[in-house]
Parts: sequence; structure tokens; C-alpha cells
Amino acid sequence: MASVSYHISSLLEKMTSTDKDFRFMATNDLMMELQKDSIKLDEDSEKKVVKMLLKLLEDKNGEVQNLAVKCLGPLVGKVKEYQVETIVDTLCTNMLSDKEQLRDISSIGLKTVISELPPASTGSAMTANVCKKITAQLTGAIGKQEDVSVQLEALDILSDMLSRLGGTLYSFHSSILNCLLPQLTSPRLAVRKRAIIALGHLVLTCSGNIFSELTEHLLAELKKNESTSTTRTYIQCVAGISRQAGHRVGEHLEKIIPLIVQYCNVEDDELREYCFQAFESFVRRCPKEIDPHIPNVMGLCLKYITFDPNYNYDNEEEEEEEMMETENGEDEEQESDDEYSDDDDISWKVRRSAAKCLEAIVSSRHDLLQDFYKTLSPVLISRFKEREENVKADIFSAYISLLKQTLPIQSWLHASDASGKDDVPLTMLQNQVPNIVKALHKQLKEKSIKSRQGCFSLLTELANVLPGCLADHIPALVPGKLVRGLGVKEQGWLSIIFSLADKSSSSNMRIDTLSFLHVLLCNHQPEVFHPHIKSLLPPVVTCIGDPFYKITSEALLVTQQLVKVIRPLDKSCTFDAKPYVKDLFPGTLKRLKAADIDQEVKERAISCMGQIIYNLGDHLSTDLQPTLKIFLERLKNEITRLTTVKALTLIASSPLKIDLRPILGEGFPILASFLRKNQRALKLSTLTALDILVKNYSDSLKPAMIESVLTELPALITESDMHVSQVAITFLTTLAKVCPSCISKISGSVLAEIFQLVHSPLLQGGALNAIIDFFQALVLTKTATMGYSELMKQLTAPIYSSGSAGASVTLHKQAYYSVAKCVAALSSACPKEASAIVNQFIQDVKNPKSSSAVKVLAFLSLAEMGRTMNLSAQRELKTVILEAFTSPSEEVKSAASYALGNISVGNLKEYLPFMLKEIGSQPKRQYLLLHSLKEVISSSPADGLKPYVEDIWALLFKHCECTEEGTRNVVAECLGKLTLVNPSELLPRLKKQLSSGSPHARSTVVTAVKFTIADQPQPIDALLKGCIGDFLKTLQDPDLNVRRVALAMFNSAAHNKPSLIRDLLNAVLPSLYNETKVRRELIREVEMGPFKHTVDDGLDVRKAAFECMYTLLESCLDRLDIYEYLNHVEDGLKDHYDIRMLTFIMLARLSTLCPNAVLQRLERLIEPLRATCSTKVKAGSVKQEFEKQDELKRSAMRAVAALLTIPEVEKSPVMAEFSSQIRSNPEMASLFESIQKDSASLPTSESMDMS
Repeated sequence: MASVSYHISSLLEKMTSTDKDFRFMATNDLMMELQKDSIKLDEDSEKKVVKMLLKLLEDKNGEVQNLAVKCLGPLVGKVKEYQVETIVDTLCTNMLSDKEQLRDISSIGLKTVISELPPASTGSAMTANVCKKITAQLTGAIGKQEDVSVQLEALDILSDMLSRLGGTLYSFHSSILNCLLPQLTSPRLAVRKRAIIALGHLVLTCSGNIFSELTEHLLAELKKNESTSTTRTYIQCVAGISRQAGHRVGEHLEKIIPLIVQYCNVEDDELREYCFQAFESFVRRCPKEIDPHIPNVMGLCLKYITFDPNYNYDNEEEEEEEMMETENGEDEEQESDDEYSDDDDISWKVRRSAAKCLEAIVSSRHDLLQDFYKTLSPVLISRFKEREENVKADIFSAYISLLKQTLPIQSWLHASDASGKDDVPLTMLQNQVPNIVKALHKQLKEKSIKSRQGCFSLLTELANVLPGCLADHIPALVPGKLVRGLGVKEQGWLSIIFSLADKSSSSNMRIDTLSFLHVLLCNHQPEVFHPHIKSLLPPVVTCIGDPFYKITSEALLVTQQLVKVIRPLDKSCTFDAKPYVKDLFPGTLKRLKAADIDQEVKERAISCMGQIIYNLGDHLSTDLQPTLKIFLERLKNEITRLTTVKALTLIASSPLKIDLRPILGEGFPILASFLRKNQRALKLSTLTALDILVKNYSDSLKPAMIESVLTELPALITESDMHVSQVAITFLTTLAKVCPSCISKISGSVLAEIFQLVHSPLLQGGALNAIIDFFQALVLTKTATMGYSELMKQLTAPIYSSGSAGASVTLHKQAYYSVAKCVAALSSACPKEASAIVNQFIQDVKNPKSSSAVKVLAFLSLAEMGRTMNLSAQRELKTVILEAFTSPSEEVKSAASYALGNISVGNLKEYLPFMLKEIGSQPKRQYLLLHSLKEVISSSPADGLKPYVEDIWALLFKHCECTEEGTRNVVAECLGKLTLVNPSELLPRLKKQLSSGSPHARSTVVTAVKFTIADQPQPIDALLKGCIGDFLKTLQDPDLNVRRVALAMFNSAAHNKPSLIRDLLNAVLPSLYNETKVRRELIREVEMGPFKHTVDDGLDVRKAAFECMYTLLESCLDRLDIYEYLNHVEDGLKDHYDIRMLTFIMLARLSTLCPNAVLQRLERLIEPLRATCSTKVKAGSVKQEFEKQDELKRSAMRAVAALLTIPEVEKSPVMAEFSSQIRSNPEMASLFESIQKDSASLPTSESMDMS
């Protein structure tokens, strides 16, 4: 300690030296000391250091002054509070001094101090006290108005402080407001501007009363309209406030908008510009409140986007008649031209702000697309001829926004909704394409690069939205325009070629042109380009040789696409590609050979050359082999190997049968070695490549090559990566088919791994199908040790052995299904052996000594075989199955029921009537028999079922009022699936049943409808759309259970086929929201011995309602009134444990989907979160209670973490306070940290599947 004070006092001594260098060095050393974390100052040193530094701020030498200011930052955290106050006092006094230099340095000092003060959330009182001191001084300085530069500095510092520590100054807010408002009328515009910025920071944290006071003041002043200049300022201020705290302006919009609309009509261009800026910020920040005013605002934008009073476009237009319509009203303003110079013309600012406002409207109002194409699109197209470049860029950008909004949504949700409604805007756009191209055609001739780039961005977007739409216009676009962007001086293909070959084109221009050309080639039919290849190819090839890597890389991408266009192999084509090979090949080859080029260029050169060999390999003659040798080199290089494997896969699959023999000998072992590498993408691509090579080049492969691959396979077949296993097994299947002789070399270990996989609980889907195909191929190779009986033995061994020792079943249920499927596949491949195995299974089931595992396997195998084979020869089968229905084991029962259903599918005539008779006569076995019936209905072809529909329908309706809910659910599923057999007749019958008296019957019918909704398009969809409204009326059913199943059905529709319910939401949502409320009358007390326990019968219905709300977020967000929605989320946050868990997830999702709305409601949403995070579990509670609370807190914390990702959320005082509470409480802080770590390691979108 002593040494530190000694060191510092020696530094202080040097600071008093007359030599400025001494002073400079000493101050520099002091700064180094202060930056160390370990330094501690005693009180005396503190005092001296502070005094000295404040003195040095007035030093004659500027550099010493600067260093002294820098020292203040680290000093603030190291000294006691009263010292900081001394510093601040001195700085504030100096700010008002007469010396300009001292003033400047003090204001920098104050900013440094403010930026170093600990944030209010750390709970230090120092910040608050220091801020109060500064604020009092600053408001005084601002109010005095003696010296403008002092005022400007003070406003600047105040803004800094409000933005960083606004909440701390709570008590000063009204005095700050009173001090800032008069500044809006200051004679100096700079002062007004800074006052607006300060007000913007103030409104984020001020209370509602102060906000209202400010708004009232602005409205009053706007109404007065004392002078245009002040009105401009007030409108700017309104816009500024709305940009910073849009959610608060919303409630005052009704009064503000009419005033601003009125000022749009005043002849003052700057005023108009500010009006449109205000509109833009309202549209972006208060979407709900601006809604009724949108038509009005749009009308004004469209009027003023063409506002160009001082310029007559007709003079230079050849096509006068086209332009006259828009400009004929503006001739009378031409007289005053003599005394008017072009530099004074600021009407472009009005046009620019109108264009930006339109862009805001377009990007936020997807629902008005059709109106946009009617009214807005033609006006924007007519304005592409705008003379002012900045405005033109904004007009293009607004149009591109419109195109992006029109882009059909390519998601699984909407893929199934091929509804005509979404196509209307596309058709309208299609009709406007000729006008767009015509307008752009002129712009593409412009000298200006920015304009041409804008045109290409717009065309690129257009080609993406409407693939094929430019087909008729290619002759207009490609000559010159594109090539000019790319640089050969030739007429002809003027626009594209011009942009590519023009020596004056910037590299960005060329990149834009190439990327447009790429989109164009991808989205149009090859024939369209054939007439133009001759002029298009040379400039693209020139670009491949460009020294700038980005141009080369884009050009290679375009070339790859061009190769596909020149010679499409998937259809016959008369175009002769041969002459162009000599252009394409050398340029690409040069890039392929170079080793010292950019990684991206290397990769694209490999892909491009792969494509050339794939499409044009037969024209390369002697060049082919050397090129393939280069590929071999690239395979050996770690950086390029993945791309090369993909290129080789492409070449090997070429219909031209490229001769790969020279490189296979060396290449195959390299590929085999890749299977050992850790890189998953490389393994997958290599397996695909090997698969194609084995298919197409089996005669050139030597056994040794194949063996090198086979030794690598066992390690790849494992349940830890099902996809790699699937691809590896598919490769083995190919091998078994193409090269049966190699199969004997398959080591036992590969088979052992495959059997391991069959018995894994994770096996399903693609991997299971791959294994089934493999076994079928394997059995057919007739290899000695892998015949039918050997494979059967190994498949079923674990099940038979587990039974013999009397051990419990060791395999997972899923494994039985997998084994049964494999057994059935083997039997269908060897039909001769099948009957013996069927008999064996029947004997197994009859044998009383068989374990239940063996019986389950036998039934499942019979089921899988019976589905495709007719087992009617087995007379005992029916009795055996019915006996099993009385088995003590649940597993055996359900397997038997599954078997009966599937065997019936293979022979409906014999089994279905038998099953229906049994269902009618055997009430005890009903449930199992209905399950069998469900299998029959799900798996049989519709034609086979038609004769039996009436009988089944009648039978099911007998049982739809069963008291047992499980049985009702099976009946409902049967009814739903049966309806799909003949929807036009059966759906109306279901609808009739809705009026049935019994609630049980109604709930069965509604559940049946749920089973008719699938995520794939089906014939029933159109009929369902017509009547789903009637089924949804059951959401108001008096019976609680019917309402619950109605919600489940609604959820299924919203999840799988949103198009069914989108248009009904207005009618359905009130009923849905109604179900989220807690019903007191459904809560009852149950006595359990000495304890009383409350039971809430309404919980399940509420849960179902919240699940529906969550699903709607994903599929129908644009149809929800999000504020109304949030009201119910808010109630859910205070509900039962299960519902809180759900609403926390909803809240997290909402913070990413509609952050603005969440911001507006933040105060009400934070309270329940805070309550959950700070609950304490009673000390004597059971373990489950602790776990439950812990899970709840984690979930709430996840919601908090999601809220914190909303931009600007930290400016909310409530959130800031809650964050500080989390930080200061160790338990909450550690929980929050662990949540953040988890979310960092997860993929970004957090979604919950509720289907």
C-alpha cells in the first residue's frame, strides 16, 4: 500500500514540473496505474490525484489535457463518492467558463465520467447522486441560452445521460422536460435538433404523466402553427419520439395524424419531408393504431412520390403519350423557371421520404397486397424514371419490398394449401411484368452504375418471385444491358452484356449483373437462352479470368448454370453445344489448376468443371483424362476434398458414361479412407459417391478395391447416427444387387452391426426401410452363409433366447415391430419358405410354454406377412387370435389385435365380416376388435373397403356413445379414417350427428373430424373447408368434454392445414379465448383422509385452449389481433403450473415474432415472471414439489432471456429493474447464466411441436 502511495506521490510531483514532457509522461504513467485492477488509493492520495488531474485539465499543453481527461474514466471507479462529486462539480463549472478550450475539454470529461459510472442496476447510490448533481447544473446551462456552444454541449451530455441512466433521473424528469421544451423554438436549428434527440431518450424511461404532458404540448403547438419553421421542428419531434418509443405514441395517434395530414398540403418541401418521415415511423412503430389511417397515408405518398414541379419529363421522352397522363397537371408551374435555379430544388426530399414511407407500409401490411398491386405498383413503375439517383434507389427498394411480400411462402405449413387466394397478387404482378421491363429498359441504358445496380436487384427479386416471368423479355434484357454490366462493346445483347463487359463497370456492378444472370438462368427454361448464347458466353468467360476473386467466383457459378442450359440432358434439345466447349473449358481449367487462389474460387472451379464434364464430357476428347487427374489431386487435399467428392458423384452419374477407369484405381482407396474421417458431411458424400460408382462402373472395380471399402463399413452402422447408417446400408444393398460375388466378403461384423440396429429402439423410417431392402437383396444373392434360415435365426434369436431362460423381455417394443417387418420382407423375397415359417409362428402362439415375447413377435410377424399375403389357408388362425384376446399379458393382446387387423387387410372378403360379427357379439373384446378394425380401415385400399362401408358405419355408430373414453377414441379414429374413403357422402352424415342429444356422441363425432385432417393434400379438403365451421361451433357446447375435443380438433387443423380455419378465425377466436378463463364453478374440494385437495375440472380445457393459441402463432400470426392475444397470455402467466409452463414458451416465441407488441405490454408481462422466479418452496415440501418449482423457474427464466433479446428492451425501466434483481440474487443469477449457456448451444429458433 505504502509503495503505491509513494509511487503516486512521485508522479504527482512530476506533474507540477515546468517541462511539458515530464507532465505528459507522469500523467501517462498515472493512467497506466489507474487501469490496473489491483490499485487501491488511500484517502489522501485520492484527494491529491483528483485535485491534480482537475488542475491539469487547464494545462497549457493540449496533449497533457487530453491525457488528464482519459485518466478521469478509470479514476471514477477507484475513488470515493464525494471525490466523484468534486470532479463533476468542477467539470460543470468549467463548462460554463469563457475559455472555449476549457469548455470543450470539460464536456469531454463529463461524457467520460458518465460513461464510466456503474449502471443503476448494480444498485450503487453513487450513480444516482452524481447524476442528480450533473442534471441540475445542465438544465440550468441549457435554460440560460447565453452561449449556443455551451447549450449544444449540455444537450449532448444530457442525451448521453438519459440514454444510459434515464431511470436513475426519475425525479428530474419533469424539470428536464420543462427545460427541453422551450429549446424546440430556439433560433438555432442545431439546438432544436439536439433537444429532439434528448427528448427521444427521455420518453423511453419517463412516466405516463410526463409523456402525456409532452404529447399535449406538441399537439397544442402543432395546432397553433406559429411559423412553418417551428411546425417543422414539432413534426420532427413527434417522429423522433415515435421512433424511440413508438408503443407509447399509439394512444395519441388519433389526434396527431389529422394535424400531420393537414401540413402535407402546405407549400413547403421540408415540412412535407418531415411529415412523411413521421408517417413512416408511425407505420413501423404503431402498426395497430395506424391501421385506420393507412389508406389516407398511402394516398398522400402516391401523390407526392410523383411530386416534381420543376422538371418536365415530357421534353426528353420519345413516348410522350405514355407520360402525359401523369404529368399533364404540372405545366402551369413552369413559368417561374427564370428566377429558379436547380440547386434550390429540394422537392426530391419529399419524393424520397414518400418512397420510404411506402416501403414501410408495404413491408408491414402483407394483408393489403392486392390493393398494393392495384394502386401502388403502377405508380412506382411509372416513377422508375426518377431523375434523382437517391430517390430512384428508394423507389427500387420499395418495389423490391413489394416483391418480397409477394413471394409465396415456401414452408411445410403452406405447401399443402394450394388455395387460389394467394395467387391473385401473383397474377396481378404477372400482368405488370411488361411495364416493369419497359420502364427498366430505359434505366439500364443509364450511365449511372447505381441505377443499373438497382435495376438488376429488382429484376433478380422479380425472377425469384415469378420464375419464368421474364422469358418473353430476354431478348430485351440480354443484348447489351447485361453484357454491358459484364464490358464487350457490341450492340446486340445490349443490357446484360454491356454491364458485364463495360470497362467502366465497377466490380460491384459486375457481381450484381452476374448474380442476376445466375437467378435468370436458374428460373427459366433453357430454350429461351439458346438464341443468345453466342453473345452471352464470351463476357462471362472473360469474367472467369478477372483478377478480383469475387467476380471469378460469381462467374464460375453462372458458367455452371450456363453449361446446364447449353445442353440440358434431361430432355431432347436441338441446340448444338459443341462450338462453345472451346470457350468454356480453358477458362475453367485454368482456375481449376491454380493452387494459389481463394478457397471459394477453388471450390466453385471444381463444381463448375464437374458440371462441364457431366454435360459435355463427350466433347472434351483428349482433355478429359488430364482434367480427371487434377480431380484426383484435389481429392488428396483436405480443403478441397468434400467439393471434389460431390463433383465426382455428379460425373459418375452422367448419362454420357464418362470413362473414369484411369482414376478409379487410385481414387477408390482414397474414398474408402474418407469413411474413417470425423467430418460427417464428408462421410455422407463419400457413401453417395461410392454408391453411384458401384452402380455405374461395377465392371471396372477390382475385388480388392471393394474390400478396402467394406472394412470401413462396420464402424459407420450404429444407432448413434441413423442417417449415416441408412446411407451405408443403402450402399451395401446396391453392392448386393450389382456385384453379388463381393457379398461373400461382407465380414460378419457388418452383419452383426446391422442386427444390432434392428434390435435398437431408435430404428424407424428411412433406416428401417434401408435394412429391409438390404435383407431382401442379400437373400437373393444366394450366398452360402447368408441364406433365409440363417438370417431368420439371427433376427429372432434374442427374442427366443430371452424367453427360454425365463428372463424378462429385454428388447424394446419398437424392436419387435422392426424384427417382424424384416421377417415379412425376407418371406416375401422367398415365398417358398414362407408357409413353413407361418406354421412355426402359429405353433409358437399355441404352445403354452412360449414366453409372451415370443408370442408378441409371432403375432407381429403374422401381421406384417398377412398384410401382403393371403393367409386364408391357415384354418386355425382366427381361433388362435381370439384365444390370445384373453391372454393375461397386455402386450400379447394388443399384438393379436394388430395381427387380426393386418391379416384382414390381406383378405377382406373372409375376415372383415367375421370381425364385424365379433364386434357386435363380444362386448368384452370390443376394444381390441375395434383396434383391429382401425388397422383395416387405415391400411386397406379405398376400393376394397367400399362394399363394407355401410355395415362398418352402422356398427361404429352403435358404439359412439360408449361410456369408456378409450373405446370412444378408437371409434372416432375409425369413423374419421372411414370418412376419407367416401368423403362426399360420409362427411354430411357426420355433420348430422352433431345435433345428437348425447354429449358422448358429439365428442366422438368431433374427434372423428380431427382424424380426417392430415398434413398432406387430400380430396376431402375442399369439403372440409365448407363445413369445418359447423364442427367448430361445438367450441360453445354446454358439455366440457365436447369443448375439450373441439379444441383438440381445432389445434390439429391449425397445425396441419391452416387454410381450413384461417378465414374462420374472426368467428372462432372469441370462443377460444373464452376457454382460457379460469371457471370458479369447476373447482371442487376433495377430502382425502385428513387432507383437503382442490381439483380443477376446467384445467384440461384451458390447457387445450392455450395449446391452440400457441399453434396459431406459428400458422396464422397475420390473422391474430396480437394485443387481444396478449391479454390472454397475460392471464395464463398467473394460472396453474401446466398453463404457466405453456405461456412461458408462448412468451419466448412472441418476443421473436412480434417484439413491438410485447414491448408495449412489458410492464404487465414482467410481474408474473418476477413472481414465479422469486417463489420459495415451503421447507417441508415433497421432492416433486421442489422439482416442479425448479422447472417452472427455468421456464420463466427462458422467457426472460427471450425478452432480453428484443432490441431496445433494456431501455424499459421495469426490465432494467428486474435484470438488476436477477443479478443481485445469487440463485436467480446462476439460473439465468445456465439458461444463457443452454441457449447458446442450441439452434436459434425455439419452437414447440404441439401436433
